[in-house]
Amino acid sequence: MSYTEIQRKGSKKYYYRVRSIKMKGKVTKKRVYLGENIEKNKLRESEKEADKILNKSLNSLLSDSERKGLEQIKKEYKTIPQETFENRYETFLAKFTCDSNAIEGNTLDLKETSYILFENRTPKGKSLREINEVLNHKEAFDFVLNYKKDITKEFMCEIQKKIVKNTLRKDLENQIGKYRIVQVYIRGADFIPSTPEELPMEMRNLLRWYTLNKNFLHPLILAAYFHAAFEAIHPFVDGNGRTGRLLLNFILSKNAFPMLVIPNKRKLEYYDCLEQAQQKNNLKPFIKFLYELLIKEQKYI
Repeated sequence: MSYTEIQRKGSKKYYYRVRSIKMKGKVTKKRVYLGENIEKNKLRESEKEADKILNKSLNSLLSDSERKGLEQIKKEYKTIPQETFENRYETFLAKFTCDSNAIEGNTLDLKETSYILFENRTPKGKSLREINEVLNHKEAFDFVLNYKKDITKEFMCEIQKKIVKNTLRKDLENQIGKYRIVQVYIRGADFIPSTPEELPMEMRNLLRWYTLNKNFLHPLILAAYFHAAFEAIHPFVDGNGRTGRLLLNFILSKNAFPMLVIPNKRKLEYYDCLEQAQQKNNLKPFIKFLYELLIKEQKYI
């Protein structure tokens, strides 16, 4: 992601816009010089122009035909009658909740998830934690669906708070709805997420990147980049995957695109796409993966 770096020489300050790229455990940086002793109001404009240079390659990750396909999806999505919203909501929520939870290890199937969500029926032989994960996801989804502002730290923390409610060990409950203060590890990944000391600055940089690029990058590219970066940082002690997928859908919905479900049956492909983006600076496979899901998904919500 991009951030502004200040180098001081005597009484002068030299500003650079920097994009850090992590590949095979090593971090390289690409810089664009912004100027000397820049006033705050001019700095933002300089940052925007520099990000256009640094992120030019990102916008090229969608072909003209893919962009046309996405615009057609957006056009068709707008024609879906509002009268069908309740039915579409239930259909999408059940599938999204089931698959997003299943990616994290929840064993409830689609029918069992639907019973819990809409019929207040509890399947036999399932743990209270798994049941709470279903109810929590609905609460977090409804919160996101009705949220009218934009992404902030407080918004992300509130999603995570709702996602993990009544599911964590007692010794972790003091970190609910907050950035983590311990190191976490991602099962199956060959890299270690940001340290607790690095995390606050990296999340500020990600939010700043989002603010500067949300009107420049295509929404699908914006959502893919944000999600991959968010999951690499892993800002919470638990619930990062479910929170991240809700944020991805929030970005799509805010830009008038339908939300999508990442199927549990394609979990390994999803993980591989994230690894390509996070470790090899190759976002293309993840964008293609999300594009295919949007093309094939029925436009539920």
